[in-house]
Amino acid sequence: MGKFEWRKQLKELYLPGTDPVTIDVPPMKYFTIDGKGNPNGQPFQEHFETLYALSYAIRMMPKKGMTPEGYYEYTVFPLEGHWDLDEEGRKKDYLDKKNHLVYKLMIRQPDFVTEELFQYALDAVKKKKPDLDADQVHFETITEGLCVQAMHLGSYDDEWKTFERMEAYCAENHLKRAEKTHKEIYISDPRKTAPEKLKTVLRFKVEKIE
Repeated sequence: MGKFEWRKQLKELYLPGTDPVTIDVPPMKYFTIDGKGNPNGQPFQEHFETLYALSYAIRMMPKKGMTPEGYYEYTVFPLEGHWDLDEEGRKKDYLDKKNHLVYKLMIRQPDFVTEELFQYALDAVKKKKPDLDADQVHFETITEGLCVQAMHLGSYDDEWKTFERMEAYCAENHLKRAEKTHKEIYISDPRKTAPEKLKTVLRFKVEKIE
């Protein structure tokens, strides 16, 4: 078996087109961390650094002389975020909403990852990067189910344009949003990519209208 590349093998989940589509997202394993507030702040940066540290601790195990059962070579999955607003944020105008965001950041893990391997990664990160608060991280299986998604090209501040097209797609296809929250999958690294060239998968849960 060659190296598993999510960009090649899982295009339907991570590299959709810009036109909205319906997708049934299966159960998947994740390292997750909960947070709130402006994503431009320091806590958010530390959260995604912690998730990547843990994910790479698993990925690099064979180089440490340990190969877990079922292990295969793979590319670490992209950062994802599940976004909501606190009660205050739902009342205030758009400009102030970033300070009232509530989020769950996550990175998908291969199927061979177990609770035991998660504990190994926690111990490894605590020793190597004691400044990171790895104890905030959880190991979860998440099922999103029936969703509508599309690739958003450009600045995060313009995501509303893609969401409008997704809402129109739902209206045309007898679907309705199941909840106000949404998922973002960060295909581009904002630290290395110009805002107009960012690629972000936008996704929200839907229900069929009978």
